[in-house]
Amino acid sequence: MKRIAVDMDEVVADVLPKFLTLFEQFNGRRPSEEEHLGKKLYQLPGGENLRQALFEKGFFADLQLIPGAQAGIQTLMDQGYEIFFVTAAQEFRNSFEDKYDWLLRHFPSISWKNFVFCGDKSIILTDYLIDDHAFNLRTFSGKGLLFTAPHNISETEFTRVNNWAEVLAFFEQENLANGAR
Repeated sequence: MKRIAVDMDEVVADVLPKFLTLFEQFNGRRPSEEEHLGKKLYQLPGGENLRQALFEKGFFADLQLIPGAQAGIQTLMDQGYEIFFVTAAQEFRNSFEDKYDWLLRHFPSISWKNFVFCGDKSIILTDYLIDDHAFNLRTFSGKGLLFTAPHNISETEFTRVNNWAEVLAFFEQENLANGAR
């Protein structure tokens, strides 16, 4: 059985709307998409305080789902893939419980045994990793898929998937190339 590691933030959980709301609260305006293409919102002038929100209990508790993520994960499971959620939670100590509960609520068919909270994703030994950060894919030993987010728009090093429909299309092609499951 092939294994897929799936990052949480900006792959299945949408952090951007919450950051945009906080940016507006702090600055009285929302940044345009052009302002933050190729960077994180907290790298913008006026965004310096946003990163602090990641350390607060509850920040990760109510994130929106990325469209298509639930159905996409279920389709991959139905095709025989084993799914692991892999998230770098150590940096934000208060995120553990929020992320754990969020995953249980939105992906109840995935066992808690398939939740991996780590700091360095190079330890992950799955066949595939879907992540929004190229630095995680650079140290990964399997096939990395870069999930599009505004901050990674200029990355060209990895196979890019813009949404969950493209993730499923990628794995459909993989199945055809490797013989149907």
